[in-house]
Amino acid sequence: MKNSKQPINRPIKRMMLIIKRTGMRKVLIAYIISLCLGALLITIFEPNIKDYGNALWYCFVASTTIGFGDYAAVGVIGRIVTVLVTIVGILAVAIIPGVIVSYYTEYLRIKEKETISTFLEELENLPSLSEERLKAISEKVKSFNKKK
Repeated sequence: MKNSKQPINRPIKRMMLIIKRTGMRKVLIAYIISLCLGALLITIFEPNIKDYGNALWYCFVASTTIGFGDYAAVGVIGRIVTVLVTIVGILAVAIIPGVIVSYYTEYLRIKEKETISTFLEELENLPSLSEERLKAISEKVKSFNKKK
């Protein structure tokens, strides 16, 4: 049972580690705070959005630039809050995935270099390798050629 959950948890843990290592946690927290604070201000200053849940929904929709249109800010303060939440949302949506993809690409490049380095090291010691290891290397080479 534990093995079935492991493949799902591994990418999530890796993503959370990337967010932590790259400092994107601050951007993510700023985004969440801006949504919550924006929703609070919207509930105070907007006459047609009085429920905090609806205001939070409105801020999320505005920040992701989806704009469903089920709610709209009509007051000056509500519109200013909407603009600020949208700017923070655009920055967060642009920055966080870009950093994660860049970090993950670098991670894959390093793993590939390590794999190639290990493979070259084994090739240098070819005469001293066991029969089983030689067969394993041969299979790796065959599978690599099939992928090409």
